[in-house]
Amino acid sequence: MELIDNLEPLLRTFWYVAIPSSLIFIIQTVLTFMGTDATDGLDADFDSNLESTDTPFQLFSFRNLIHFLLGFSWTGISFYNTFSNPLLLIILSLLVGCLFVYLFFLIIRQIKKLEENNSFKMTHTLNKTAEVYLTIPANKSGKGKIMISINGAFHELEAMTENESIPSGTPVVVTKIENNNILFVKPL
Repeated sequence: MELIDNLEPLLRTFWYVAIPSSLIFIIQTVLTFMGTDATDGLDADFDSNLESTDTPFQLFSFRNLIHFLLGFSWTGISFYNTFSNPLLLIILSLLVGCLFVYLFFLIIRQIKKLEENNSFKMTHTLNKTAEVYLTIPANKSGKGKIMISINGAFHELEAMTENESIPSGTPVVVTKIENNNILFVKPL
């Protein structure tokens, strides 16, 4: 610590910011790769639907503060002997700190594009092939069941037909959806 205390005040300030922010960054990175990373942001203590917003990035978060401080402090340390004007050095450090936050935003946005939405919607079954699981009675006289694969997951759904009875094991195609829960099928 004596080495840092003998430095000029501006350089000493950069070091005092760089050391803890670097340690916190390393801890965050290790926790992220271990899978114990907490969500980025705050838990709101009010009744609102914040989940439906499509914002993968929160500007004011602890993680972004650490990214800003990393860019700010290490730029100040790196260019301390290059710039003789302290104001110019501080402005450059602030800009690089903001650039670090922006780069993190770009990285997160690219990662979010890799997400896959596997939520099941009945409309995804239209014109898809399936297999009759329980016999489907003829002419809308009752319901049977089909097994259909949507987004790599099998679903057992109720089905009807407007034609003759369809026995178990028969391949069918979904022709329409009624009441958002009953599928109409016909044999292939």
